[in-house]
Amino acid sequence: MFLSIVIPTYNRQQILEKCLKALESQNLRFNSIIEDYEIIVVDDGSTDGTLDWLQGKKLEFPHVITRSQNHQGPAAARNLGVEVSRGDIIIFIDSDLVVTEKFLQSHADRLLQGEKEYNSDRIFTYGWVINTCNFTNPTSEPYKITDFSAAYFATGNVAIAKKWLLEAGLFDTQFQLYGWEDLELGVRLKKLGLKLLKCPEAVGYHWHPAFSLKQIPSLIDREIQRGRMGVLFYEKHPTWEVRMMIQMTWIHRILWGILSLGGLLNEKTLAPFLQWLIDRGKPQLALEVARIFLNWYNVKGVYSAYNEK
Repeated sequence: MFLSIVIPTYNRQQILEKCLKALESQNLRFNSIIEDYEIIVVDDGSTDGTLDWLQGKKLEFPHVITRSQNHQGPAAARNLGVEVSRGDIIIFIDSDLVVTEKFLQSHADRLLQGEKEYNSDRIFTYGWVINTCNFTNPTSEPYKITDFSAAYFATGNVAIAKKWLLEAGLFDTQFQLYGWEDLELGVRLKKLGLKLLKCPEAVGYHWHPAFSLKQIPSLIDREIQRGRMGVLFYEKHPTWEVRMMIQMTWIHRILWGILSLGGLLNEKTLAPFLQWLIDRGKPQLALEVARIFLNWYNVKGVYSAYNEK
């Protein structure tokens, strides 16, 4: 088994360094099914010198192969990574994910176990993603209930045979704004009969800076983008399941309308309370409270984009 880890990146040089160091420090068993692995970093038009920095780190990161493209989004970057890959198994992670030493071995073992268990290779594995804002020691973060994901296919930590990606048609590059390109591919993979296997031993720690009020404008913009891409998702797969996923239902309009008091609880009115939580060392709780209006922006973004059609 030859593994190709595909990592799109855009202006994340500092955390990318931690990501790559962790991947270069993998502990593979002597009799491992893994023959070797490569790390394909696709620079999506970064402006922070990522590509030049990687060129100067070839000795430190011997498994790394670099490719670059103009800023087109993660869907196109992942497609490029798959196209140049040599592995029969593709592992997708993000460039702000720091993994444990047994990460690759765990994915490989679960894939092999799954093939024997189901007598089929129509499987893929999905590992744990633990969110953290601890840059110094991200792997010290404990698993939290908010880290649970019910997604069928998400590119934060997934291993899948390259042949199934090619048969499904790779990622749709129409998804150039934030969100849904991986879950949309998941719908096509599900139609091919692929089964999701959870792999909690393959742990990745997803780093993000601690929540602050200055992040709110970009978070709102991201939710609006996600709404627009959600409509594209629904146009491709017009099902009730997708409507539920993208929050384009009367249930979500009522739910977030009530929780936000019709928009009265917003980034302005909640700012003092959010700052109070942050000042008391609870930025994650502040972010969860902010989701009241962030989700309301997402729902409004979905219907705004849909009504433009």
